[in-house]
Amino acid sequence: MSQPVDNLAITLFSEILAVDQLARNTMARVLPKGMELSHFSVLNHLAFSGTERTPAQLARTFHLTRGAMTNTLGKLEWAGWVHIRPDWDDARRKLVAISPAGLEARNAAVAAITPIVSDVVERVGPERARAALPVLRELRLRLSDVD
Repeated sequence: MSQPVDNLAITLFSEILAVDQLARNTMARVLPKGMELSHFSVLNHLAFSGTERTPAQLARTFHLTRGAMTNTLGKLEWAGWVHIRPDWDDARRKLVAISPAGLEARNAAVAAITPIVSDVVERVGPERARAALPVLRELRLRLSDVD
């Protein structure tokens, strides 16, 4: 890589990391009591998918180890936000689904987060935010290829 490209890469990823940290801190402050950002992410994924997932599938989705996902799922189950049941077709596997309480908690989190992120997007400009999405998606896909 040439020096200008190296500088661009470092500057770009420094900005992404700074935005990530600020977004995480901002969102974590308004999440419902007892909910962590990792909990919200899993609940949001399960709410959107509308189907049961195995812990291994969730671990892959979030680029986590199975142990880390098992830990998160244990906390979600303890809070009553997910149901974990055996897979009746394969006793070695478990299936995870969002519970009604989990959907309610997820919806409360979305209600708390939405005004904050909407305000930021409004101040940046919806057109500029929309224009950034393809680049961010491609960066995510390229980084997922690195693993």
